[in-house]
Amino acid sequence: MTPAATVVVGGGIAGLVTAWQLATGGHGVEVLEAGPVVGGCIARHTVGGLGLDSGAESFATATPVVADLIAALGIDDRIVSPNPLGAWVRHAGGTAPLPLAALIGIPARPLAADVRRVLGSVGAARAALDLLLPGRFGATEPTLGGLVGLRMGRRVVDRLVEPVAGGVYSTDPDELEVDSVQPRLRGAVHDTGSLAHAVRALRGSGARPGSAVAGLSGGLFELIVALRSAVEAAGGTITTGVRVEGLTPGGDGWLLRTSLGPRTARDVVLAVPGVAAAALLSGQGVTVPPAVTATSNVQLVTLVVDHHGLDSHPRGTGLLVSRHASGVTAKALTHATAKWAWLAEQAGPGRHVLRLSYGRGDQPLPEAEELLDLALIDSTVMTGVALTRATLVDSDLTTWTSALPRPAPGHRAAMDRLREQVGSLPGLHLTGSMTAGTGLAAVVAEARACARQLTERLGPADHTTGTDRRPDPSVSASTSATPQPPETPPTAA
Repeated sequence: MTPAATVVVGGGIAGLVTAWQLATGGHGVEVLEAGPVVGGCIARHTVGGLGLDSGAESFATATPVVADLIAALGIDDRIVSPNPLGAWVRHAGGTAPLPLAALIGIPARPLAADVRRVLGSVGAARAALDLLLPGRFGATEPTLGGLVGLRMGRRVVDRLVEPVAGGVYSTDPDELEVDSVQPRLRGAVHDTGSLAHAVRALRGSGARPGSAVAGLSGGLFELIVALRSAVEAAGGTITTGVRVEGLTPGGDGWLLRTSLGPRTARDVVLAVPGVAAAALLSGQGVTVPPAVTATSNVQLVTLVVDHHGLDSHPRGTGLLVSRHASGVTAKALTHATAKWAWLAEQAGPGRHVLRLSYGRGDQPLPEAEELLDLALIDSTVMTGVALTRATLVDSDLTTWTSALPRPAPGHRAAMDRLREQVGSLPGLHLTGSMTAGTGLAAVVAEARACARQLTERLGPADHTTGTDRRPDPSVSASTSATPQPPETPPTAA
């Protein structure tokens, strides 16, 4: 059996980006995806006759990583910005727009009017004490909630940071490792002398919360369509419906046991969620840290409704909900037709798309049969517009299991140790949200770094035969190329 050059296990965004970069460099690559379609957490469904994203629907613009990928695929003319209205927050004391200058809910200007509206005068004054504390205060605090609470007070955590962190990570900020979710924050506090000044330095002038992102006309799934086409056009292959059940090293590479029979490859890239990666790595003598399988499940309810009361976008582009707020079970609502002009145009006057997200850490998810009525009640409470089954055009429920890594204290060090262990196994590689963290930019950047490292290992491609020319191991070290140190996987900024 002739081994393929590289097999990528997993057809999510990380696997497709890795395969695309290898294939366009002339290297043979095959993607094996267990599901019926590729894309992972970037997916599409049709609700009320509208083609909608059923997973991720935007990407952060703080770094150009995703925009550069989109441009390289030739679809940058489809990049669109959201409505600059921004998002709101529902907290224990009421509902208000999220402060303009903030980073994961941490205010850059604690005494600003929009911060006082959320925190009250006393809470804002306590937050402003951060400006008087020495930069080293709280420096050893491992969690995001702990650091913010020490420097700015618990009201900032409960009313601002927790709703944002819950929406992004489905985890309480008191359980999130600072160095995983914001690896530059601790250093910025040290350099600038305060948390508020650190936020200003890291976010720049920025946009209103909920607006520092971009999407694609037609939906973010258009990125997956373009990636798949580009991989196949460059000579790569993508096979869906194939489960990889085990790995065995041998000969000049790896034997993969799959649901469709054995495959061989010189190199294998694992671009799968933590649970699947742990199962495949357990047979290789790799000590898989519990952090790999610590993920959160999320349920998304998509509602298409007819109601002119939503035309005024009463909660901007959406609403984040604190766990301390009463009367609402959802952790977030996105008013998609308020956020994206292309979608509002497709939907037509008076028709609106709402996406509600459920699932916080280890809390049990609502029963599926209850979710539609619960989503209508939550939407009514959050928007102030009465939404019932009479106003409902269509709906859909999407459940994402093991969707989001939950980086607790020690996560970053655990991932470093895992990479080191896997790096000791020739021809085996890791990429994806398990190691890169949450956020499309972080995942894409790490996948491209993985592909570059793999390209160095494979050597130059032989474009006349479509195969890889790996350096002959019999050649002495003095005449072969000097190996480059592995690139440190970038993390979300």
